[in-house]
Amino acid sequence: MAIRLFESVMATLDKLSSRPKVKKVVYAFAVSFLISVILLPPVLGISFKLGLAEQVLSNPELVNRSEAAIFWSFIIALSVASLDLIAGLPLAWIISAGGSRWISILDALADIPFVIPTVALGFSTLLFWGKTGPVSVLGVIVPPGLLLVLLLHFAFSFPVIVRVMVGELMAHNTIYETAAKTLGARAFPIARTVTLPLLRPGLIAAFLLAFARSLSETGATVIVAGLFENGPVFIKNAKDAGLEGPMVLVSFTLIISSVAVFALIRLLGTRLKIPIKNVYPVPEAGLSSNRSVNIRNGVTLLVFGLFVLIPSIYITFPAIGALTDGTLQKAISGLGVWSSFWQSMTLSYVIAVIVTLINIVMGLPIAILIARKKLGKLATTLIDAVVNVPIVVPSVALGVSLGFFWRSFSFLPEFWILVFAHMTITYTYFVQAMAAAIEGIPEEMEETARTLGGRPFRVFRKIILPLTKYSFLSGSILVFTRSVDETGAATAVSQTLKTAPVLLVSWVKHQVIVTDSDIALGIAFLVLTSFASLLVLRLIVYRGKK
Repeated sequence: MAIRLFESVMATLDKLSSRPKVKKVVYAFAVSFLISVILLPPVLGISFKLGLAEQVLSNPELVNRSEAAIFWSFIIALSVASLDLIAGLPLAWIISAGGSRWISILDALADIPFVIPTVALGFSTLLFWGKTGPVSVLGVIVPPGLLLVLLLHFAFSFPVIVRVMVGELMAHNTIYETAAKTLGARAFPIARTVTLPLLRPGLIAAFLLAFARSLSETGATVIVAGLFENGPVFIKNAKDAGLEGPMVLVSFTLIISSVAVFALIRLLGTRLKIPIKNVYPVPEAGLSSNRSVNIRNGVTLLVFGLFVLIPSIYITFPAIGALTDGTLQKAISGLGVWSSFWQSMTLSYVIAVIVTLINIVMGLPIAILIARKKLGKLATTLIDAVVNVPIVVPSVALGVSLGFFWRSFSFLPEFWILVFAHMTITYTYFVQAMAAAIEGIPEEMEETARTLGGRPFRVFRKIILPLTKYSFLSGSILVFTRSVDETGAATAVSQTLKTAPVLLVSWVKHQVIVTDSDIALGIAFLVLTSFASLLVLRLIVYRGKK
């Protein structure tokens, strides 16, 4: 019965998709959603409150704090993205060049900081570099502040560089490098003058993604910042103090300046000339030797292990201790603070499911419009730019604006304000994943199917979707896990309801009376659910390949 009903619904949708008016309505509705739900709320929300910025301008102390916070946001993001590129590119080279079992393990380890919720990374980093961490034995203690923020941002943005550049290197055609080798060129000059210039678009994209990830992070930064303030930490502190004026000023400045900086980097990146024309035979011969390559690989693996991997998973040790000291029993029973924790976890996952489903339905038509340029080159470029805004703008600044906008509708429950905020933050990931996948499918395949009588929706179901199912699943899981992990926007819009990351930040900051074991176990639960989501994706993809 259910199968017949499903087939009947699909047949009806197939018929409707062949009607030009229906297709126009679907695309028009998706574009309207993009403009009215994704674009206008953050723009209008902050605009409504710009008058409050005068509260800051009349207070020299707040002006100085605001300027310093904005300055440090960009300095940290630019510094971390540059360091990530320098340290991450050699690791990407190792992974893409190798085919052994150990390289596969290394490839999987490189993803760990990416899938661990940033709240967990923040607390783990704080413990690792703190007084009770393993490096304290060597006399290396990094107190909360600027340096610890830099170490944290390096750890969670590093995998972005590695993942992007591994993909670029594996897809890269090595015919030019082979030609250079046959002409007697050494490895280092080949990489400098041939490979890197060809990989320039990937290098720019990786740098921008690492820059955006550093600029946007709030929850983990609040945990390790101490008295130090960058933009997101300042906004969080201003919200806690009830200062709307500083929130508005810094959020508005971050939104405008982050978009401008992204545009500038894109513009200058296309004009960047990577190769240096001068040739240095002696030092380049030394850098091309097997000994130099081994040293480079050793240093790369040491940096990855000491500054990225171990600080990311150090939370495991106190979490294991929580299993034996009675904390696990309290958690399972829902005693004390654990009752609110399970409510927050449920809230996070309910929101994530709703957000994922809506973004799939509303994002697919936009992905097709971008991939197939159905509205023309100019309109497609504009839509693509609008879609990318949520990942360009710091999430806490976006959350402040979204909170102002959606709260102007007094009838709207806070639950749906959180849903709209998470929807805006995650919308880009699914659309871009699907747009890239659809763009890689030759249009001739669709045209052939249509000439054989295939209706548009049937062509999509039978050809496009099977060929893009891995991107579909990846985009969906990315939206889901990103929603569960979101801290900045959720912090900005929440008043009574708290998602799991927001609650855990309050635990770590001791705004609630909890033990270290409570914190460690709560974060461990959040980490395990993120790993479970990734595992489900890998299993589905693996079965699909078989």
